[in-house]
Amino acid sequence: MSVLAVFATLVEQLADLLQPLFHASAAAAAIVLFTALVRLLVHPLSRAAARGQKARAALQPHVAELRRRHAKDPEELQRAVLDLHAREGVSPLSGCLPGLLQLPAFFLLYHLFSSTSVGGGTNTLLTHRLFTAPLGDRWTDALAHGGPFGAAGLVYAGLFVVVAVVAGFGYVRTKRATAAAQADGAGTPSAVVMGSPALSGGAEQVPGLGAVQRVAPFLPFLTLVTVAVVPLAAALYVVTSTTWTAVERAVLYR
Repeated sequence: MSVLAVFATLVEQLADLLQPLFHASAAAAAIVLFTALVRLLVHPLSRAAARGQKARAALQPHVAELRRRHAKDPEELQRAVLDLHAREGVSPLSGCLPGLLQLPAFFLLYHLFSSTSVGGGTNTLLTHRLFTAPLGDRWTDALAHGGPFGAAGLVYAGLFVVVAVVAGFGYVRTKRATAAAQADGAGTPSAVVMGSPALSGGAEQVPGLGAVQRVAPFLPFLTLVTVAVVPLAAALYVVTSTTWTAVERAVLYR
């Protein structure tokens, strides 16, 4: 049995368990539950990433001193900052792991709800819906059948509202963290919010990083594009995971 067939069976079994509560939307609820289980599994890594970010923030006075000492030698500064992180046991990649480990789950969902057949048989999951919107459809399908204010279009409208609210929350947090980091002279503001690795050496040390920092507050809004172009089942994963991330960061990075 293929991995996709095993995964389809898992989703179907979860949907059967949730059927008494969610009826026709049981498979959609199963996807939300599956997303929550994935996020629980990677939560220890998210906590480790938060600790790593706080450790990097604690090293900022040392980084500032290195910056003054090697002001005329960016390459030496970069080596010195990396050596400092290595001595203190701070991993520049810890903030990336929680997101990377979720990719297989997302791609499984994407592939499952983009396939008309699974394991040699018909993919019956495509008959499931979130309210009136089929889980295998995309926003363009909703627009073609009823328009943006049709039954399926309104389902997407609800998802877009959730994403916009979560993205707005992330935008506000990023801007506040940026202002606080600049006021404290902490180096790279985006590292405070995003737990980004090697951004802690100062924006001026990495060409183009200043532009990245200016764009960073708007990146969460790109989730709107993802929700619009992937199958609704995968969009549900993205919306649930993005909301989880916003709440998790608010708690871990407070």
